Amino acid sequence: MKRSLMVLSLLLPFTAGAQQPQPAAQPAPRPAAAPATPAAAPAAARPGTPTQQLTPAQQAQLDKQNAEMSAAALQAVRLVDGGQAAQLWDGASSVARKAVARDAFAKQVAADRARLGALVGRGQPSISRVRFNAGAAVPEGLYLNVTYPTRFEKSAQPVRELVSFRLDEDRVWRLAGYSVRAPGT
Repeated sequence: MKRSLMVLSLLLPFTAGAQQPQPAAQPAPRPAAAPATPAAAPAAARPGTPTQQLTPAQQAQLDKQNAEMSAAALQAVRLVDGGQAAQLWDGASSVARKAVARDAFAKQVAADRARLGALVGRGQPSISRVRFNAGAAVPEGLYLNVTYPTRFEKSAQPVRELVSFRLDEDRVWRLAGYSVRAPGT
């Protein structure tokens, strides 16, 4: 299984019910034959789009969603910390479950974490959003990524620990990926 697909394979039985905030600009156009899709990410979250000021209500909604998704990501990494990565896969979005088998996912996550050693500490998360169109290296959709600078006993530098969520067709955010990557890899 390709490493890039492994990132999409982790899914949490917990689903974050946060809805995507409405942007100040018009929403992205919907594909012709697709079911209703959420509004586009705020302009500041879309690569290649000029930064746009959010209203106070939109900013409050975005802050609330960030807090909810950070809490969901923390639940995910704690399951991984406890050697329960397979449980994350059990509640996976169908998109992510198609990317890798449960056992292969659990073994890869365990191997990656064993290589790094015990958890020493996890820094403050950062959150980004990205929309992938059809034909991209990952399945089409809106993704929210929570990234931690994480220290492990066998790594001199902090490791980038990434938890990805995808807004599924039923408008529920579900965990779509987990990866750890040491600097330079």
